[in-house]
Amino acid sequence: MHGDLKYGPDFTHFDYVNPEAPKGGTLRVSVRSNSFDSFNPFIVKGVSGAGVSRLYESLTVHSEDEAFSEYGLIAEKILLPEDRSWVSFELNPKARFSDGKQITAEDVKYSFEMLTTHERAQPFYAAYYGDVNEVVIDNPLKVTFKFKDNKNKELPLILGQMPILAKHYWETKGFGSASLDIQVGNGAYVVSKVDPGRSITYKRNPDYWAQDLPVAKGKHNFDQIIYEYYSDNTVALEAFKAGEYDFRTESTARNWATQYEGKLFETGELIKEEVKHERPSGMQAFVLNSRRPTLSNSQVRHALSFAFDFEWTNQNLFHSQYQRTSSYFENSELASSGLPEGEELEILSRYKEQLPTEVFEKEFTVPTTAKPSSLRKNLRAAMKLLDEAGFPVKDGKRLDKNGKPLELEFLMFQKDFERVIQPFIKNLQRLGITSRISVVDTTQYINRLREFDFDVIVSSIPQSNSPGNEQREFWHSSKVDQPGSRNYAGINSPVIDELIELVISAPTRASLIQRTRALDRVLLWGHYVIPNWFNPVDRVAYRNTLAHPEVSPKSGVYIDAWWSKNAQ
Repeated sequence: MHGDLKYGPDFTHFDYVNPEAPKGGTLRVSVRSNSFDSFNPFIVKGVSGAGVSRLYESLTVHSEDEAFSEYGLIAEKILLPEDRSWVSFELNPKARFSDGKQITAEDVKYSFEMLTTHERAQPFYAAYYGDVNEVVIDNPLKVTFKFKDNKNKELPLILGQMPILAKHYWETKGFGSASLDIQVGNGAYVVSKVDPGRSITYKRNPDYWAQDLPVAKGKHNFDQIIYEYYSDNTVALEAFKAGEYDFRTESTARNWATQYEGKLFETGELIKEEVKHERPSGMQAFVLNSRRPTLSNSQVRHALSFAFDFEWTNQNLFHSQYQRTSSYFENSELASSGLPEGEELEILSRYKEQLPTEVFEKEFTVPTTAKPSSLRKNLRAAMKLLDEAGFPVKDGKRLDKNGKPLELEFLMFQKDFERVIQPFIKNLQRLGITSRISVVDTTQYINRLREFDFDVIVSSIPQSNSPGNEQREFWHSSKVDQPGSRNYAGINSPVIDELIELVISAPTRASLIQRTRALDRVLLWGHYVIPNWFNPVDRVAYRNTLAHPEVSPKSGVYIDAWWSKNAQ
């Protein structure tokens, strides 16, 4: 994206893989979900099966130890002018679908058209590739994307990330259909067995066309990968310790501190490991749906943040394993801090009349209870904000302008978070706010998210070291009313819209950092979320039959480079 590539034209493999890793064996992993009913992850209909992305390759491959670099995969050559106003991909003539048919420029164009224009396609794609003006087939193995202008500097790279679909298959099947039919893909794996609602087995395609390319060396080492479904996290953990699957990432601090012990860990049959990473942690948070009349008021949203006691939660529930999140780009140089200065200040000053004065005069901080009596002080601050916003208290109930009680619903599909939310609800009660937790099944949860039918959810908003077009999907006003978009908070701000475009068009890395910090600061002062926490390590546990390279990429655990010792 900016600067030079790490790997030159003669590189033989990525540094974070073992090119001599043996092929063979089975990897069994768990999925915490109720069920699945589709192998089509590209549409808003249905619940996709875990691991389905393994069926598809893209034009390029992302390097896991660079901020944003792409290397050719289906594309053998990539051509673009210095101003990045278009990009051409020349396809590898050896590239094949799983049924043996050659991948052509027709397939690339068809993939783009289906993903960006089909009425059932995930809306993410239309936003991500919205600056493409025309797709031209130059010859059977060459396709050119012409852009509306040359402002979107990352567009040539993210077009390389587009999954390539088999036109001959989907034209017959119907792109908008959701089913468990075995699909024609082009990846290293194909589906070999499906037990609906319980498990999916993928097998390595022995005829995988890219297996000898440098970008694929040392990867895709397991002959089989099996995803086992568990609706309950406690059951899933016990199943791991009983040997029912091989690899597990742990997101619950209490489990990590208390459950990963015993004879199998003492003998080394099970291994517990923390792997440091350098990726931005993004924003895990209580997301407040500002489409709701009550939550459309920023003072109300701000007030709610004072009722969440992170310090108590971290100490009593998480064994003090986490750090508080205070940026949408946490754990990276992209995060804003202090007061704006330099280029960031210059950018924000353009919108001074449209932004809260605090953006320029106060450092953004999340409420804390680190000092004694801090919670009481925080709740008093919340009460003041609610009073100023026109939500008085009567008979112990906080009322809106119509005299109706202020009530909140926390929507969830897993019960794990209840122990975090319950103390939060008690603090909200002290403010006169009645709250409840609604736990629904996965399908209902997804459907309600797609229709923005919720007050509060817990969501993770991921970020990379090179933010760009995906920011439109998260925050842009054009996504407020688009079912299935990821603008869960309902952000509708002309300033944020313009800051997103500035991020996308950043000409240098230095400029990208300053523009992203400006976006981060405005998002924070909008109080659209109540930040949770992050962990600078990945917590993984696995059977001693698995092995991984000595070097982990900056992105953290990279399971595609692991292998089975049994394969030796």
